[in-house]
Amino acid sequence: MKLLENKVSIITGATRGIGKGIAERFAEEGSHVIFTYVSSDAKAKALEDELKAKGVNAKGYKFNVADLAACEEMAVDVVKEFGSIDVVVNNAGITRDTLLMRMSEEQWDEVMNTNLKSVFNMTKAVQRTMLKQRSGSIVNMSSVVGVKGNAGQANYAASKAGILGFTKSVALELGSRNIRCNAIAPGFIETEMTGALDEATVQSWREAIPLKRGGTPEDVANLALFLASDMSAYITGQTIHVDGGMLT
Repeated sequence: MKLLENKVSIITGATRGIGKGIAERFAEEGSHVIFTYVSSDAKAKALEDELKAKGVNAKGYKFNVADLAACEEMAVDVVKEFGSIDVVVNNAGITRDTLLMRMSEEQWDEVMNTNLKSVFNMTKAVQRTMLKQRSGSIVNMSSVVGVKGNAGQANYAASKAGILGFTKSVALELGSRNIRCNAIAPGFIETEMTGALDEATVQSWREAIPLKRGGTPEDVANLALFLASDMSAYITGQTIHVDGGMLT
């Protein structure tokens, strides 16, 4: 029996990096995967095909998760087509890094809307369905930066720290209906985004981590799988770090 056999999972921002790793892992474990994306139709189509090849159903929705009405519309559509919503992974995120003195209001708002408001939007959109089912797992993607802060990332850190408070509150509100809500705080995860960085810089980051390597999308996906599955049935309101010991 696969860990997510016949479950229906929504993953935001899933066409690359960590989100893609989670989508692939969930499909391998038997979950139908609904994902959101904002840019490349070709990447979305390729992901749909890849997931379907694993024997599950998959569907991509192109819209901005900072738009509440669009999130609610999608949730209704998913229930109509798939019958339930069992798991939501709020993974969509962007950075607009710069020092606070140079940061524009627009750079602040963009990051807050995509990283934090989207978590409110998606959770609100699926809440009624999960309450009716009396079951559900919500997994919110935070960051070690949300825990410890980082110079030049005041907007990003604030958005990711906000996710932690939101996660704890939702866990308290929805726990009595058997709906769990947890957060993941990844550290330095090597994706195509970090692949564009100077190798010497990346190596110096690796050296500063106790496990002496960057994480992979699979490292994060394995934890997301655990939190989405019934293996973590008595875990809610928690923030779990996937950082190789970075914040130890």
